[in-house]
Amino acid sequence: MSHRFHAVAMAAACTSFWYAPDVHAEEAEDEEAEEIVVQATRTGRRVQDEPIRVEVIGREEIEEKLMMTPGNISMLVAETGGVRVQVTSPSLGASSIRMQGMKGRYTSLLADGLPLYGGQASSIGLLQIAPTDLSQVEIIKGAASALYGPSALGGVINLVSRRPGDEPEAELLANVTSRDGQDLTAYAATPIGSDWGASIVGGVHRQSRQDIDEDGWADLSGYDRWTVRPRLFWSGAGGAKLYATLGTMHEDRRGGTLPGRVAPDGQPFPETQDTRRLDGGIVAEAPLAGLGTLHLRASAVTQKHEHRYGAVLEDDRHGTIFTEASLAGRSAGTTWLAGVAYQRDTYRSETFSGFDYSYDVPGVLAQIEHQALDELTLATSARLDFHSEYGTRLSPRISALYKPGALTIRASLGRGFYAPTPFVEEIEAAGLSRLAPLTGLRAETADTASFDVGYVFGPFETNVALFASRLHDAVRLEETGGGTGVRLINADGITRTQGAELLLRYRRGPVTVTGSYVHVDATEPRPSGAGHRIVPLTPRHTAGLVAMWEKHGRGRIGIEAYYTGPQSLDDNPYRTRSRPYVELGMLGEISFGKVSLFLNAENLLNVRQTRYEPILRPERAADGRWTVDAWAPLDGFTLNGGMRFRFGQRS
Repeated sequence: MSHRFHAVAMAAACTSFWYAPDVHAEEAEDEEAEEIVVQATRTGRRVQDEPIRVEVIGREEIEEKLMMTPGNISMLVAETGGVRVQVTSPSLGASSIRMQGMKGRYTSLLADGLPLYGGQASSIGLLQIAPTDLSQVEIIKGAASALYGPSALGGVINLVSRRPGDEPEAELLANVTSRDGQDLTAYAATPIGSDWGASIVGGVHRQSRQDIDEDGWADLSGYDRWTVRPRLFWSGAGGAKLYATLGTMHEDRRGGTLPGRVAPDGQPFPETQDTRRLDGGIVAEAPLAGLGTLHLRASAVTQKHEHRYGAVLEDDRHGTIFTEASLAGRSAGTTWLAGVAYQRDTYRSETFSGFDYSYDVPGVLAQIEHQALDELTLATSARLDFHSEYGTRLSPRISALYKPGALTIRASLGRGFYAPTPFVEEIEAAGLSRLAPLTGLRAETADTASFDVGYVFGPFETNVALFASRLHDAVRLEETGGGTGVRLINADGITRTQGAELLLRYRRGPVTVTGSYVHVDATEPRPSGAGHRIVPLTPRHTAGLVAMWEKHGRGRIGIEAYYTGPQSLDDNPYRTRSRPYVELGMLGEISFGKVSLFLNAENLLNVRQTRYEPILRPERAADGRWTVDAWAPLDGFTLNGGMRFRFGQRS
């Protein structure tokens, strides 16, 4: 189904961060309102008791998206209000996650609280994570640097993995698409004795390169990818716990001109990216008598890329090392946490070594949540980072939760910072060959605020949220003399974003109907320095309507419609403002015991940007790109379907 805005379905079983038997699906339907526990805020509270607004995508909705895009999580996160997945490279399909109008580089992507995809997850990275073994996805919008440091200026997405139950279980999914794509994913988990548990997930994914408008340029990149990730869980006497994981991924991706075809300058221009990733992480906790609970987290990741942009081949390696130790406790209605952290992010290029960097960021952090009244909870957190390049930075955040009766009211203020790297969206799409050396850049800083009110009455649920951010010293590209190169500068002035999110949901028995609307008003300083302009690729109005009938053990049927309003465009030779469009989708699944069959239709109206204009420019842009920005779908109508086999506990 469509990858536009969708309200988060709060439909998950109680998911402890540790090894514990999962609640069976039928029981989850009765307990979902009370039992969703979040980990991204570090306190392990139920979602409705958190002063910080956390939106949770539960297992039921993950399973829906698993049948739509088994190979990646882009659709899963894109259908959350205020979250937009923006294609940054039409040739390779790279996409970034924009939170409430802020650029994708400000969003921190975590796995079980660890930066397993790097300190700054690449735009391609979003397309390399399958949702097969996810238990829930936790989303915090707005500056979260107080919790997770400089990589979380715009927000956090925490992917929480499934935990083994008390019996072995496994599942296998096979999927094919009308665009010549294939996916095969597998998951298995088992308890080991009374204290241990283990799981493993893996997948093989393939997509052929597609030139849908037959202009010689790939509208849909081709790739071959395989992944594997084992996990180990331990829960000991007295509350001590341990979680460890290893992961590896291998992908070759192809775009640009097709064999035998050329770009408008008469020369072939292949675009490729080969990725090799290896990561590992560990999370542990141990009660200390009379002191509280000691928490330890550590991870390391290395990613090797080989990019080709026409005749230029770029070899590079990204690395991230992360450690954190904290002590947490509770006393008289107050929950507290204090700790130290260290993160090292490195980049090394064999082709353009002048852009190499190493950022070392030790820091101290603290968090306090206090139950001031029965209906009022206050929270404050702060982090002091000592950045090796951009100095000492304080990132505070304060939040409040007020629950009078059926109302839930939250308010939050936060500040954070971001350490610039060469990899803004345009450079990730075009490479470093035309970028001038970085000089004199300042750290980007932002203040964010949010206020939301929720109300539940009978089968109806509603929520209204207001948000705003003020970004200082935003880093952006500027053309150098002659239009044959670019450089990065800090914009003079403030990038302002404000808006509102509206959610309406009706749930009765097997039927759920959800409506959502998002308004975003985002402006930034003009490149000329005179006044402000609308931030490109930020639709002011988006809306969605989704209806789903679902019966456990029998199947589901869903329909959806999404509206995306006009967007301001930058450096597009064909237009300065995009067209509005509507996407329609349908999903059907039928179950026969351990086996289910599914069929999903995406973009039934066949909305496609290349029906209105080419994505290929008549001449190459100053930064090196041959394509315009993607403001609408590029693949048009797509049909996919397959089979899913379940064994063991959930069969």
